[in-house]
Amino acid sequence: MAQKRAVVRQSLPDVIAADLRQRILSGDLAEGELIRQELLAEEYDVSRMPIREALKRLDAEGLVVFTNNRGATVTKHSLDEIAEIFDVRMMLEVDLFTRAIPLMQDEHFQLCERILKEMEVSYQSGDVAAWGPLNAAFHGALYAAADRKLTTNLLERASLQSNRYVSMHIDQLNKSKSAQQDHSDLLALARQGNVQSAADKLRSHIENTKLQVLEWITAARR
Repeated sequence: MAQKRAVVRQSLPDVIAADLRQRILSGDLAEGELIRQELLAEEYDVSRMPIREALKRLDAEGLVVFTNNRGATVTKHSLDEIAEIFDVRMMLEVDLFTRAIPLMQDEHFQLCERILKEMEVSYQSGDVAAWGPLNAAFHGALYAAADRKLTTNLLERASLQSNRYVSMHIDQLNKSKSAQQDHSDLLALARQGNVQSAADKLRSHIENTKLQVLEWITAARR
């Protein structure tokens, strides 16, 4: 008898939500843009029901604001809200990183290295939508050894909000080289067990990204 294999099955709302999420992260769907259910249903050649469910999921992630009768609009954060998203990330990530470093093993370092290579490939191919999620995946791998599930869950929520700003930051400001260098430095400091320097580097990395994002968005909205 053949061995049974697990197959990942995605529902129609899952597939549509994933595609819309990518379109938002890549900037194809801009902040404040109205997304009409009837137009999406026609575009994806489906009924409105899976469209509605997909939009509700993206609303729960904070990527859109869903309204039953109108559809949804891509979330547009104020500058203060964007700054707060990065401040929350900094607070949670520095705590996780300092706890994780003394506990990191070879498998944690190897995972970080694999993600860094994926990021390099995505930069070279211009896959903008992948940059925010891969950035979040790398940071998550750096902190995994801390095994702080509640803090990690809170960070995932903040990361979902910041992913598109990270993608825009790398894309519009051509920051792929500096981002990759910062990530390599963070990994090197973690390998050395240098907790204080690693924490300082992480703070400056997130703070610099925040300031550059705010400056770019301020100019773009004028």
